[in-house]
Amino acid sequence: AALLALTVIGGLLALPKVKLNAELAPAEDPGFILTWAQGPQGATVQFMDKYATQIEQVYETIPEISHYFLFVGWPNINNSISFPALKDWSERTRSAQEIQGELFGKFMGIPGVMAFPQVPPALGGGFFGQDLQLVVQTTASYQELGAIMEQIKAEMSKTPGFANVRSELEVNKPELKLDVDRDKASAIGVDVAQVGRALETMMGGRQVTRFKRGSEQYDVVVQLDRADRSTPAALSEVYVRGKDGRMVQLANLVKIEEAVALPEMEHFNKLRSANIGASLAPGFALGDAIDSAEQIIDRVGGDKVTYDLAGQSREFRKVSSSTTWLFALALAFIFLVLAAQFESFVDPLVILLAVPLAIAGALVTLKLTGGSINIYSQIGLITLVGLIAKHGILIVEFANQLRAQGRTLVEAVVESATLRLRPILMTTGAMVLGALPLALADGAGAEARQDIGWVVVGGLLVGTFFTLFVVPAFYTLLARRHRETERDEALEPAHSTR
Repeated sequence: AALLALTVIGGLLALPKVKLNAELAPAEDPGFILTWAQGPQGATVQFMDKYATQIEQVYETIPEISHYFLFVGWPNINNSISFPALKDWSERTRSAQEIQGELFGKFMGIPGVMAFPQVPPALGGGFFGQDLQLVVQTTASYQELGAIMEQIKAEMSKTPGFANVRSELEVNKPELKLDVDRDKASAIGVDVAQVGRALETMMGGRQVTRFKRGSEQYDVVVQLDRADRSTPAALSEVYVRGKDGRMVQLANLVKIEEAVALPEMEHFNKLRSANIGASLAPGFALGDAIDSAEQIIDRVGGDKVTYDLAGQSREFRKVSSSTTWLFALALAFIFLVLAAQFESFVDPLVILLAVPLAIAGALVTLKLTGGSINIYSQIGLITLVGLIAKHGILIVEFANQLRAQGRTLVEAVVESATLRLRPILMTTGAMVLGALPLALADGAGAEARQDIGWVVVGGLLVGTFFTLFVVPAFYTLLARRHRETERDEALEPAHSTR
């Protein structure tokens, strides 16, 4: 009994040392890959179409790709998005993640655009979200935030495990600044509003009327030809009408300066913010990635910035905290139900002593099979608590019945464990054989089923083995005084009556 007590204590102490990767859900092979390509700010559709053709040529070199389709100019002009579909799982030997790695290497050889292939996350984070996403916030200016983001991006790029690190705060959008000489404009009777309307009409186009020809109706749009508005110098060629009716060239009134600006100014929680994301290398768990990224932000940004999680990372943190409470509530609920049924707090404690050992067996099995702590394996652990508790219930309940019939403590425990051995082993065998197809699954969604399957298989086998020894031993240690106290309390009224 003492040896088994030490075994239980050792199992409890060993639980925190079983190091497993933590993630929201295991990386699955959905059968397709998403490729996001970004060209320079100001790129035209024709520019992006030229490089989209090169992306298609890369797809032709991958034998696992069966077909693909590609959009140019969505959601912005300088973007393209494509979806290469992979062959059926039975017709290829490489996973989507392995093919993604090859595509990334080949896309790096395409100049002019940045193309990022990624496998969509199995749960949470949105369809286009990266594996790791954070929002950096500050009260400082966007210029200061931009400098901090560049340092964070550089540090993350140096860290093994991070790939395709992208910051959405980049001062790279070209813009033309027009400085109107108000003195000259006032002298010829031209105000700033006239200059703005002239540029809007000539460059952007303005619908002025409609006309009909036969049964067709046509819009009349005033706008310069494409060739006459394709360069910054074209702005100075626009004319405005002065107060005396003369046409004045804008080159006499404005000064044009080329500059760059932010594509957009984002805010989060009423603070200036910027998103940063990265893909994770195989074997680099999301939990470790979040911890590493948070350390980098704290080290680089200091007290100038705060941060929050986004996308799949936010879902992972939320689910992890919720599951911990759910596991604690499951244990408390089972304990209280058993306490009500046995009318005792000792018997449920004896029954649940095998749970830590079963969980240790499940975690070791996950470690040996390359699994991780995710939402599926956590569901398996909660299920395992009820399955293992059932074995202890069989032994303790039958032992209590035998003691009520007058058997001694040792006789009741030995006979209970002997008679209940067969139903316990049959139940365990049925559950293990039922979970084996999950543990050995392949094909679509197999990664999720494998984790929950191995938790049940490993936890039941280890938990059942220890249940047959731990529960009788601790029942012998704890139930003796507990039952004797109950018997004395039951005899006290009878003695007083005599």
